[in-house]
Amino acid sequence: MAEDLNGCSVSCKLSLDDLQAVCRQERLHCKELQVNKHNIDDYEVEYLCDYKKSKEQELYLVKWKGFPESANSWEPRKNLKCRKLMTQFHEDMERELRRQKRRTTCPKRLDKDVAWILVQKAKLRQRLQHWEADLNKTRNHPGRIFVLNEVDLDGPPRDFTYINTYKVGEGIVLNEMAVGCECKDCFSDPVGGCCPGASLHRLAYTDKGQVRVRAGEPIYECNTRCSCGSDCPNRVVQKGIPFDLCIFKTGNGRGWGVRALQHIKKNTFVMEYVGEIITSDEAEKRGHLYDRQGATYLFDLDYVEDVYTVDAAHHGNISHFVNHSCNPNLQVYNVFIDNLDERLPRIALFSTRPIRAGEELTFDYKMQIDPVDAESTRMDSNFSLAGLPSSPKKRIRVECRCGSDTCRKYLF
Repeated sequence: MAEDLNGCSVSCKLSLDDLQAVCRQERLHCKELQVNKHNIDDYEVEYLCDYKKSKEQELYLVKWKGFPESANSWEPRKNLKCRKLMTQFHEDMERELRRQKRRTTCPKRLDKDVAWILVQKAKLRQRLQHWEADLNKTRNHPGRIFVLNEVDLDGPPRDFTYINTYKVGEGIVLNEMAVGCECKDCFSDPVGGCCPGASLHRLAYTDKGQVRVRAGEPIYECNTRCSCGSDCPNRVVQKGIPFDLCIFKTGNGRGWGVRALQHIKKNTFVMEYVGEIITSDEAEKRGHLYDRQGATYLFDLDYVEDVYTVDAAHHGNISHFVNHSCNPNLQVYNVFIDNLDERLPRIALFSTRPIRAGEELTFDYKMQIDPVDAESTRMDSNFSLAGLPSSPKKRIRVECRCGSDTCRKYLF
Protein backbone atom coordinates (compact mmCIF):
# COMPACT_ATOMS: atom_id res chain seq x y z
CA MET A 1 0.00 0.00 0.00
CA ALA A 2 1.17 3.52 -0.73
CA GLU A 3 2.11 5.42 2.42
CA ASP A 4 0.99 8.83 1.15
CA LEU A 5 -2.15 9.08 -0.97
CA ASN A 6 -2.48 12.86 -0.79
CA GLY A 7 -3.26 14.28 -4.20
CA CYS A 8 -4.14 10.87 -5.67
CA SER A 9 -7.39 10.61 -7.61
CA VAL A 10 -9.19 8.41 -10.11
CA SER A 11 -11.69 9.35 -12.77
CA CYS A 12 -15.35 8.56 -12.11
CA LYS A 13 -17.18 6.19 -14.45
CA LEU A 14 -20.27 8.43 -14.30
CA SER A 15 -20.62 11.95 -15.63
CA LEU A 16 -21.77 14.80 -13.37
CA ASP A 17 -25.18 14.66 -15.05
CA ASP A 18 -25.46 10.94 -14.28
CA LEU A 19 -24.41 11.51 -10.66
CA GLN A 20 -27.06 14.22 -10.31
CA ALA A 21 -29.66 11.80 -11.67
CA VAL A 22 -28.60 9.16 -9.13
CA CYS A 23 -28.96 11.69 -6.31
CA ARG A 24 -32.48 12.55 -7.44
CA GLN A 25 -33.41 8.87 -7.75
CA GLU A 26 -32.17 8.18 -4.22
CA ARG A 27 -33.56 11.47 -2.87
CA LEU A 28 -30.08 12.59 -1.76
CA HIS A 29 -28.91 16.19 -1.39
CA CYS A 30 -25.37 16.98 -2.55
CA LYS A 31 -23.82 20.43 -2.31
CA GLU A 32 -20.97 19.60 -4.73
CA LEU A 33 -23.44 18.37 -7.36
CA GLN A 34 -25.83 21.25 -6.65
CA VAL A 35 -28.74 18.95 -5.84
CA ASN A 36 -30.85 20.37 -3.02
CA LYS A 37 -34.40 20.38 -1.69
CA HIS A 38 -35.37 23.14 -4.10
CA ASN A 39 -34.38 21.33 -7.31
CA ILE A 40 -34.38 17.65 -6.34
CA ASP A 41 -37.62 17.15 -8.27
CA ASP A 42 -36.29 18.77 -11.46
CA TYR A 43 -35.63 16.17 -14.14
CA GLU A 44 -33.82 16.61 -17.44
CA VAL A 45 -35.28 15.51 -20.76
CA GLU A 46 -32.81 13.29 -22.62
CA TYR A 47 -34.87 13.08 -25.82
CA LEU A 48 -38.48 12.89 -27.02
CA CYS A 49 -39.81 9.53 -28.21
CA ASP A 50 -43.37 10.03 -29.43
CA TYR A 51 -46.15 12.56 -29.92
CA LYS A 52 -49.94 12.73 -29.79
CA LYS A 53 -52.53 15.44 -29.46
CA SER A 54 -56.12 15.83 -28.49
CA LYS A 55 -58.49 18.79 -28.46
CA GLU A 56 -57.19 19.79 -25.04
CA GLN A 57 -53.40 19.46 -25.32
CA GLU A 58 -50.28 18.12 -27.03
CA LEU A 59 -48.42 15.29 -25.31
CA TYR A 60 -44.83 14.04 -25.71
CA LEU A 61 -43.37 10.73 -24.60
CA VAL A 62 -40.23 11.68 -22.66
CA LYS A 63 -37.03 9.71 -22.08
CA TRP A 64 -35.63 11.13 -18.82
CA LYS A 65 -31.89 11.53 -18.47
CA GLY A 66 -30.42 9.09 -15.98
CA PHE A 67 -33.52 6.86 -15.96
CA PRO A 68 -34.27 3.65 -17.89
CA GLU A 69 -36.72 3.64 -20.79
CA SER A 70 -39.24 1.88 -18.56
CA ALA A 71 -39.55 5.23 -16.72
CA ASN A 72 -40.61 7.09 -19.90
CA SER A 73 -43.74 9.15 -19.38
CA TRP A 74 -46.23 11.19 -21.39
CA GLU A 75 -45.99 14.87 -20.53
CA PRO A 76 -48.03 17.88 -21.70
CA ARG A 77 -46.15 20.44 -23.77
CA LYS A 78 -46.62 23.13 -21.12
CA ASN A 79 -44.60 21.09 -18.60
CA LEU A 80 -41.54 20.80 -20.84
CA LYS A 81 -38.78 23.40 -20.99
CA CYS A 82 -36.63 21.76 -23.66
CA ARG A 83 -37.27 24.06 -26.61
CA LYS A 84 -34.21 22.93 -28.57
CA LEU A 85 -35.07 19.24 -28.23
CA MET A 86 -38.67 19.93 -29.15
CA THR A 87 -37.65 21.86 -32.28
CA GLN A 88 -35.30 19.06 -33.29
CA PHE A 89 -38.03 16.46 -32.70
CA HIS A 90 -40.48 18.28 -34.98
CA GLU A 91 -37.82 18.74 -37.68
CA ASP A 92 -37.05 15.01 -37.56
CA MET A 93 -40.75 14.19 -37.63
CA GLU A 94 -41.47 16.42 -40.64
CA ARG A 95 -38.45 15.06 -42.49
CA GLU A 96 -39.53 11.45 -41.89
CA LEU A 97 -43.15 12.12 -42.84
CA ARG A 98 -41.92 13.79 -46.02
CA ARG A 99 -39.64 10.85 -46.77
CA GLN A 100 -42.61 8.49 -46.41
CA LYS A 101 -44.70 10.88 -48.52
CA ARG A 102 -47.18 11.49 -45.75
CA ARG A 103 -48.72 14.74 -44.56
CA THR A 104 -46.08 16.89 -42.89
CA THR A 105 -48.57 18.57 -40.56
CA CYS A 106 -48.62 17.11 -37.06
CA PRO A 107 -50.89 14.05 -37.01
CA LYS A 108 -53.04 13.24 -34.01
CA ARG A 109 -50.80 10.28 -33.31
CA LEU A 110 -47.59 8.96 -34.87
CA ASP A 111 -47.43 5.52 -36.43
CA LYS A 112 -45.14 3.11 -34.59
CA ASP A 113 -42.62 2.99 -37.43
CA VAL A 114 -42.31 6.79 -37.48
CA ALA A 115 -41.90 6.96 -33.69
CA TRP A 116 -39.23 4.23 -33.88
CA ILE A 117 -37.27 6.21 -36.48
CA LEU A 118 -37.42 9.35 -34.33
CA VAL A 119 -36.04 7.48 -31.32
CA GLN A 120 -33.22 6.02 -33.44
CA LYS A 121 -32.38 9.51 -34.73
CA ALA A 122 -32.28 10.86 -31.18
CA LYS A 123 -29.97 8.03 -30.08
CA LEU A 124 -27.79 8.55 -33.18
CA ARG A 125 -27.52 12.26 -32.42
CA GLN A 126 -26.25 11.38 -28.93
CA ARG A 127 -23.61 9.00 -30.32
CA LEU A 128 -22.45 11.61 -32.81
CA GLN A 129 -22.27 14.25 -30.06
CA HIS A 130 -20.10 11.92 -27.97
CA TRP A 131 -17.88 11.24 -30.99
CA GLU A 132 -17.65 14.96 -31.71
CA ALA A 133 -16.59 15.58 -28.11
CA ASP A 134 -13.93 12.85 -28.33
CA LEU A 135 -12.57 14.26 -31.60
CA ASN A 136 -12.25 17.72 -30.09
CA LYS A 137 -10.53 16.34 -26.99
CA THR A 138 -7.99 14.56 -29.19
CA ARG A 139 -7.27 17.31 -31.74
CA ASN A 140 -4.29 19.59 -31.13
CA HIS A 141 -5.21 22.16 -33.79
CA PRO A 142 -7.15 25.44 -33.42
CA GLY A 143 -10.00 24.48 -35.76
CA ARG A 144 -12.95 22.77 -34.09
CA ILE A 145 -14.65 19.65 -35.46
CA PHE A 146 -18.40 19.22 -35.79
CA VAL A 147 -20.35 16.11 -36.83
CA LEU A 148 -23.72 15.94 -38.59
CA ASN A 149 -25.81 13.15 -40.11
CA GLU A 150 -29.24 14.14 -41.41
CA VAL A 151 -29.28 11.41 -44.08
CA ASP A 152 -29.45 8.00 -42.43
CA LEU A 153 -28.80 6.15 -39.16
CA ASP A 154 -25.06 5.51 -39.64
CA GLY A 155 -23.08 6.34 -36.53
CA PRO A 156 -19.36 6.99 -35.98
CA PRO A 157 -16.94 4.66 -37.80
CA ARG A 158 -16.17 1.68 -35.60
CA ASP A 159 -12.51 1.16 -36.40
CA PHE A 160 -11.04 4.64 -36.71
CA THR A 161 -8.70 6.48 -34.33
CA TYR A 162 -8.14 10.21 -34.68
CA ILE A 163 -4.46 11.21 -34.70
CA ASN A 164 -2.75 14.56 -35.24
CA THR A 165 0.58 13.46 -36.71
CA TYR A 166 1.95 10.51 -38.63
CA LYS A 167 1.76 7.15 -36.88
CA VAL A 168 4.96 5.25 -37.68
CA GLY A 169 4.39 1.69 -38.81
CA GLU A 170 6.40 -1.36 -37.86
CA GLY A 171 9.98 -1.38 -39.10
CA ILE A 172 10.10 2.32 -40.00
CA VAL A 173 12.38 4.79 -38.21
CA LEU A 174 12.01 8.55 -38.53
CA ASN A 175 15.27 10.45 -38.06
CA GLU A 176 15.01 14.19 -37.44
CA MET A 177 17.52 15.68 -39.84
CA ALA A 178 16.53 19.36 -39.92
CA VAL A 179 19.02 22.19 -39.53
CA GLY A 180 17.64 25.41 -38.04
CA CYS A 181 17.97 28.89 -39.47
CA GLU A 182 19.46 31.91 -37.68
CA CYS A 183 17.11 34.54 -39.11
CA LYS A 184 15.71 37.35 -36.99
CA ASP A 185 13.03 38.01 -39.63
CA CYS A 186 12.61 35.02 -41.96
CA PHE A 187 10.37 36.90 -44.37
CA SER A 188 12.08 40.29 -44.71
CA ASP A 189 15.70 39.35 -43.98
CA PRO A 190 16.26 35.61 -44.48
CA VAL A 191 19.82 34.61 -43.57
CA GLY A 192 21.19 32.35 -46.28
CA GLY A 193 17.72 32.05 -47.73
CA CYS A 194 16.33 30.75 -44.42
CA CYS A 195 15.27 27.06 -44.35
CA PRO A 196 14.05 27.03 -47.98
CA GLY A 197 17.33 28.59 -49.14
CA ALA A 198 19.34 25.90 -47.40
CA SER A 199 17.55 23.43 -49.67
CA LEU A 200 17.97 25.64 -52.74
CA HIS A 201 14.34 26.75 -52.76
CA ARG A 202 12.50 29.99 -52.08
CA LEU A 203 10.13 30.90 -49.26
CA ALA A 204 6.78 29.29 -50.08
CA TYR A 205 4.45 31.72 -48.29
CA THR A 206 3.37 35.34 -48.47
CA ASP A 207 3.42 37.48 -45.33
CA LYS A 208 -0.23 36.42 -44.83
CA GLY A 209 0.61 32.72 -44.89
CA GLN A 210 -0.77 31.98 -48.35
CA VAL A 211 1.19 29.59 -50.54
CA ARG A 212 2.84 31.26 -53.52
CA VAL A 213 4.85 28.43 -55.09
CA ARG A 214 3.42 26.15 -57.74
CA ALA A 215 2.02 22.75 -56.87
CA GLY A 216 4.85 20.26 -57.26
CA GLU A 217 7.48 22.50 -55.67
CA PRO A 218 8.39 21.42 -52.12
CA ILE A 219 7.78 23.60 -49.07
CA TYR A 220 10.45 23.91 -46.37
CA GLU A 221 9.16 25.41 -43.13
CA CYS A 222 11.16 26.59 -40.14
CA ASN A 223 11.50 23.98 -37.42
CA THR A 224 12.32 23.33 -33.77
CA ARG A 225 16.01 24.12 -34.34
CA CYS A 226 15.36 27.56 -35.80
CA SER A 227 15.97 30.85 -33.98
CA CYS A 228 12.63 32.36 -35.06
CA GLY A 229 9.52 32.17 -32.91
CA SER A 230 6.07 30.66 -33.36
CA ASP A 231 4.82 33.82 -35.13
CA CYS A 232 7.30 33.31 -37.99
CA PRO A 233 5.48 33.55 -41.36
CA ASN A 234 7.35 30.43 -42.47
CA ARG A 235 5.43 28.32 -39.96
CA VAL A 236 2.02 27.43 -41.41
CA VAL A 237 1.35 23.71 -41.76
CA GLN A 238 2.92 22.95 -38.38
CA LYS A 239 0.30 25.11 -36.63
CA GLY A 240 -2.42 22.65 -37.59
CA ILE A 241 -5.92 23.00 -39.04
CA PRO A 242 -6.95 26.65 -38.59
CA PHE A 243 -10.64 26.38 -39.58
CA ASP A 244 -13.79 24.94 -38.04
CA LEU A 245 -14.82 21.95 -40.16
CA CYS A 246 -17.82 19.63 -40.20
CA ILE A 247 -17.82 15.89 -40.88
CA PHE A 248 -21.20 15.27 -42.50
CA LYS A 249 -23.01 12.37 -44.16
CA THR A 250 -23.47 12.94 -47.87
CA GLY A 251 -26.81 12.27 -49.52
CA ASN A 252 -25.60 10.67 -52.75
CA GLY A 253 -23.84 7.52 -51.55
CA ARG A 254 -20.35 9.01 -51.08
CA GLY A 255 -20.34 8.24 -47.36
CA TRP A 256 -18.98 10.87 -45.01
CA GLY A 257 -17.62 14.17 -46.31
CA VAL A 258 -16.10 17.35 -44.89
CA ARG A 259 -17.41 20.88 -45.34
CA ALA A 260 -15.94 24.23 -44.37
CA LEU A 261 -17.77 26.21 -41.70
CA GLN A 262 -15.81 29.39 -42.39
CA HIS A 263 -14.77 31.27 -45.52
CA ILE A 264 -11.36 30.13 -46.76
CA LYS A 265 -9.25 32.34 -49.00
CA LYS A 266 -7.42 31.07 -52.06
CA ASN A 267 -3.98 29.44 -51.52
CA THR A 268 -4.65 28.92 -47.81
CA PHE A 269 -3.55 25.88 -45.79
CA VAL A 270 -6.56 23.81 -44.74
CA MET A 271 -5.34 20.44 -43.40
CA GLU A 272 -2.71 17.72 -43.57
CA TYR A 273 -3.31 14.23 -44.88
CA VAL A 274 -2.32 12.16 -41.84
CA GLY A 275 -2.21 8.41 -41.30
CA GLU A 276 0.03 5.45 -40.61
CA ILE A 277 3.33 5.36 -42.50
CA ILE A 278 3.87 1.91 -43.99
CA THR A 279 6.20 0.43 -46.59
CA SER A 280 5.05 0.12 -50.18
CA ASP A 281 5.16 -3.66 -49.85
CA GLU A 282 2.75 -3.50 -46.91
CA ALA A 283 0.60 -1.04 -48.87
CA GLU A 284 0.29 -3.55 -51.68
CA LYS A 285 -0.99 -6.19 -49.23
CA ARG A 286 -3.50 -3.82 -47.67
CA GLY A 287 -4.46 -2.41 -51.06
CA HIS A 288 -5.92 -5.73 -52.20
CA LEU A 289 -8.22 -5.75 -49.15
CA TYR A 290 -9.20 -2.09 -49.45
CA ASP A 291 -9.87 -2.56 -53.14
CA ARG A 292 -12.41 -5.28 -52.42
CA GLN A 293 -14.03 -3.00 -49.83
CA GLY A 294 -14.14 -0.06 -52.21
CA ALA A 295 -11.98 2.00 -49.81
CA THR A 296 -9.46 4.63 -50.90
CA TYR A 297 -7.11 5.63 -48.06
CA LEU A 298 -3.61 4.84 -49.35
CA PHE A 299 -1.42 7.77 -50.39
CA ASP A 300 1.99 7.06 -51.93
CA LEU A 301 4.84 9.26 -50.67
CA ASP A 302 6.63 9.17 -54.01
CA TYR A 303 8.27 12.59 -53.97
CA VAL A 304 11.65 11.10 -54.92
CA GLU A 305 11.04 7.36 -54.82
CA ASP A 306 8.13 5.06 -54.08
CA VAL A 307 9.22 3.63 -50.71
CA TYR A 308 6.57 4.66 -48.21
CA THR A 309 2.78 5.05 -48.19
CA VAL A 310 0.38 6.80 -45.83
CA ASP A 311 -2.56 4.60 -44.82
CA ALA A 312 -5.39 6.61 -43.26
CA ALA A 313 -7.94 3.78 -43.20
CA HIS A 314 -7.85 3.21 -39.43
CA HIS A 315 -5.61 6.02 -38.12
CA GLY A 316 -5.98 9.53 -39.45
CA ASN A 317 -7.31 13.02 -38.97
CA ILE A 318 -10.28 14.79 -40.58
CA SER A 319 -8.71 14.33 -44.04
CA HIS A 320 -9.82 10.67 -43.76
CA PHE A 321 -13.33 11.88 -44.58
CA VAL A 322 -12.51 14.24 -47.47
CA ASN A 323 -14.07 13.05 -50.73
CA HIS A 324 -12.71 13.03 -54.27
CA SER A 325 -13.73 15.50 -56.96
CA CYS A 326 -12.62 15.81 -60.57
CA ASN A 327 -12.89 19.58 -60.02
CA PRO A 328 -11.48 19.93 -56.48
CA ASN A 329 -10.98 22.97 -54.27
CA LEU A 330 -7.89 21.55 -52.50
CA GLN A 331 -4.41 20.85 -53.87
CA VAL A 332 -1.64 18.69 -52.41
CA TYR A 333 1.84 20.00 -51.52
CA ASN A 334 4.87 18.18 -50.09
CA VAL A 335 6.07 19.86 -46.90
CA PHE A 336 9.29 19.34 -44.91
CA ILE A 337 9.66 20.64 -41.36
CA ASP A 338 11.65 18.71 -38.74
CA ASN A 339 12.35 15.78 -41.03
CA LEU A 340 14.22 16.47 -44.30
CA ASP A 341 14.10 12.87 -45.51
CA GLU A 342 12.70 13.39 -49.02
CA ARG A 343 11.11 9.96 -48.89
CA LEU A 344 8.84 11.09 -46.02
CA PRO A 345 7.24 14.45 -46.81
CA ARG A 346 4.21 15.72 -44.95
CA ILE A 347 1.16 16.01 -47.20
CA ALA A 348 -0.56 19.40 -46.92
CA LEU A 349 -3.82 20.43 -48.61
CA PHE A 350 -4.16 24.07 -49.70
CA SER A 351 -7.21 25.77 -51.22
CA THR A 352 -7.07 26.29 -54.99
CA ARG A 353 -9.75 29.02 -54.93
CA PRO A 354 -11.92 30.86 -52.40
CA ILE A 355 -14.15 28.40 -50.52
CA ARG A 356 -17.50 29.47 -49.11
CA ALA A 357 -18.71 28.56 -45.63
CA GLY A 358 -20.84 25.43 -46.04
CA GLU A 359 -19.00 24.22 -49.17
CA GLU A 360 -17.69 20.66 -49.27
CA LEU A 361 -13.90 20.22 -49.30
CA THR A 362 -12.49 17.88 -51.97
CA PHE A 363 -9.25 16.94 -53.68
CA ASP A 364 -8.50 14.93 -56.81
CA TYR A 365 -7.48 11.38 -55.93
CA LYS A 366 -5.71 11.17 -59.32
CA MET A 367 -4.22 14.63 -59.45
CA GLN A 368 -1.48 15.30 -61.99
CA ILE A 369 1.10 18.08 -61.70
CA ASP A 370 2.15 19.86 -64.88
CA PRO A 371 5.76 18.75 -65.54
CA VAL A 372 7.23 22.25 -65.99
CA ASP A 373 10.48 21.08 -64.47
CA ALA A 374 12.09 17.95 -63.09
CA GLU A 375 11.05 18.87 -59.55
CA SER A 376 7.33 19.02 -60.25
CA THR A 377 7.18 15.65 -61.99
CA ARG A 378 8.08 14.02 -58.72
CA MET A 379 4.73 14.78 -57.15
CA ASP A 380 2.31 13.01 -59.49
CA SER A 381 -0.04 11.42 -56.97
CA ASN A 382 -0.94 7.75 -56.93
CA PHE A 383 -3.44 8.18 -54.10
CA SER A 384 -6.14 6.02 -55.62
CA LEU A 385 -3.70 3.49 -57.10
CA ALA A 386 -1.50 2.84 -54.08
CA GLY A 387 -1.28 -0.84 -53.33
CA LEU A 388 -3.58 -1.90 -56.18
CA PRO A 389 -2.66 -4.62 -58.68
CA SER A 390 -0.41 -3.34 -61.44
CA SER A 391 -2.35 -5.04 -64.22
CA PRO A 392 -5.19 -2.85 -65.56
CA LYS A 393 -7.23 -6.00 -66.19
CA LYS A 394 -7.37 -6.70 -62.45
CA ARG A 395 -8.35 -3.21 -61.31
CA ILE A 396 -11.91 -2.71 -60.16
CA ARG A 397 -13.39 0.40 -61.78
CA VAL A 398 -14.94 2.58 -59.07
CA GLU A 399 -17.65 4.94 -60.24
CA CYS A 400 -17.09 8.63 -59.50
CA ARG A 401 -20.03 10.51 -57.99
CA CYS A 402 -18.45 13.93 -57.60
CA GLY A 403 -21.07 15.52 -59.88
CA SER A 404 -18.72 18.09 -61.45
CA ASP A 405 -19.07 19.15 -65.08
CA THR A 406 -15.60 17.75 -65.79
CA CYS A 407 -16.24 14.41 -64.05
CA ARG A 408 -14.14 11.54 -65.45
CA LYS A 409 -16.92 9.06 -64.47
CA TYR A 410 -14.49 6.71 -62.68
CA LEU A 411 -12.03 7.20 -59.82
CA PHE A 412 -9.65 4.68 -61.39
